[in-house]
Amino acid sequence: MKLAAKALGLGLAMIAGVAIAAEATDPTVKARQELMDVIGMNTGILGKMAGGENAFDAAAAEGAKAALAGAAAEIAAKFEPQANDPKSTAKAEIWTNWDDFVKKGDALKAAAEGMDATTLEGVQAGMGAIGGSCKDCHTAYRIPG
Repeated sequence: MKLAAKALGLGLAMIAGVAIAAEATDPTVKARQELMDVIGMNTGILGKMAGGENAFDAAAAEGAKAALAGAAAEIAAKFEPQANDPKSTAKAEIWTNWDDFVKKGDALKAAAEGMDATTLEGVQAGMGAIGGSCKDCHTAYRIPG
């Protein structure tokens, strides 16, 4: 349970970083940022339930899980066109290590799909894998800031 709590805290901190990031003007980068906002918002919904900040709601958890998995499935398509913007936090290594980047996006999708959103305990257990996959990708491919 300690690992899940640490992953939850880290995941929520990363979400906060995404939410306060300045918006890009390049349409490709803007679309990527919007996708990350969807991922962050739904991870936040699940994380707040897992951490006890919000009451557990199975329907809301299932909706957030589905939205998170759906958004994660779009990561490769949104990032495939190499584009940059001064407001982007994407590292150039995304495109030089494309297969690894896609693998990390797929790991987030698998973590979301694998979460049991029918119980609080299932959400709490699943947040470790979700937070870990977010951290793994952001550590390698996101400019801190």
